Amino acid sequence: MTSEPPSTRPHEGVCGDADHQQHLALEIVVEDGGWADETTLQSQLAEVVRAMGRDPSLPKASCEAVVVFTTDAAVRALNRTWRGKDKPTNVLSFPAGEAGSPPGQARFLGDIVLAGETTRREADEQGIPVDHHLKHLVLHGLLHLMGYDHETEDEALVMEELETRILSGLGISDPHSGVIDAADVGGTGRNGADSA
Repeated sequence: MTSEPPSTRPHEGVCGDADHQQHLALEIVVEDGGWADETTLQSQLAEVVRAMGRDPSLPKASCEAVVVFTTDAAVRALNRTWRGKDKPTNVLSFPAGEAGSPPGQARFLGDIVLAGETTRREADEQGIPVDHHLKHLVLHGLLHLMGYDHETEDEALVMEELETRILSGLGISDPHSGVIDAADVGGTGRNGADSA
């Protein structure tokens, strides 16, 4: 987390900007949790990556991240270990930090871990397709890995506006519409997504 306000915190070059082209490679690990097949998940994540690439405010650089699809039990264990919260959540983000990568290599951003049962339950409760919720959670996790956060109201507004804009390009409705609850800021976020 940073002490700079989101309106002034630069995200350009977060991945080590070489040629101003965005290339975000995602490694997919399907452990368990009743997820779709890997080919379907790859296609869904590729849509998110392309939509992110079209957004002018995101860095245009080579980056890599790992997306793990698993169960509520596995996410609960991670949440307990790394955040001190003994409950499952929809998504956890584990940033790799500022170490960077050797020159000419893509910057490793970190890991995102998604809980299958929670993701499906939330989509059902919200009356939205599971793939729409999945794309939102992956986007949310990737933005955390890029340095965005929702610890303060200002940060949350910046992150939500960016998520809404990118998801709109995928034909996905604003996941934040009508959801204004400052009490959630810094906890699970106003959209229910957590980060570690």
